[in-house]
Amino acid sequence: MYSLQEPQILNFDVIAKKIKMIFQKTNIERELLHLKNYTREEEEKVLAEVQQILKGHSSKSKKISKNLVASKSVLSNDFDFDLLETDRIYHIEQIKKICIDYRLRFLDTRYFKGKIPNSAFDKIKQLEESHDTEIKGFKIMAPSKLFKLEDKDDPLLFAPIGNDYFYLIHKWGNDLHPFRKLLVWPFKSIVNLTLFTLVISYFATLLVPEGLFSKNNSATEFWIIYFFMFKCIASVVIFYGFALGKNFNPAIWNSKYFNA
Repeated sequence: MYSLQEPQILNFDVIAKKIKMIFQKTNIERELLHLKNYTREEEEKVLAEVQQILKGHSSKSKKISKNLVASKSVLSNDFDFDLLETDRIYHIEQIKKICIDYRLRFLDTRYFKGKIPNSAFDKIKQLEESHDTEIKGFKIMAPSKLFKLEDKDDPLLFAPIGNDYFYLIHKWGNDLHPFRKLLVWPFKSIVNLTLFTLVISYFATLLVPEGLFSKNNSATEFWIIYFFMFKCIASVVIFYGFALGKNFNPAIWNSKYFNA
């Protein structure tokens, strides 16, 4: 006689758990910990190496900070020409034109009163390591308000290459207002300022109600009012310029004096 055996029932829960264990997500941190089976001596050696690296970075940062506030100007740096990015090289005349057009200043970093970000320090470190040199003579292009000027809204950090060429290291902050070039156009020269005053006077004359000074409107009356408006606005502009020590863009772009 044959004994009948009960059919074996599959436990799907157990199978599902086994499949889940096989296809479970990988914990990268756990894998790293498994890989890093240091002995006590090896761990101390690793910590010592890391500490040495951090000390080196701290020392470099202090040296860079010292060079950024150094009072001595440097005309050139010992860059490796083959490692320079050509689109970051600018001549002094190109820098001057941008400064005049947008009413910016191009001065040594020792006059800069804003905060230089860590990203700029990182860029300097990378350059110094790749070019195997210590960079000095930093300059910044920025609006006047960002400089601590002697009395008599996006900065760009430069380093001199030599022969009036400068290398753009880093840019940070916000971009300039889209209408800044137009807003500072009157301050480029005395001719621009005079034309601006004439135009403003014309529009101010148009705002004067008709018949305010005479019942009969005529061209003669208009030009008399226009001349009066021009004198008033010109007086305010001249007073503002002398009182606050303002000057035209070509005269201040590389001046360290507030009232240059």
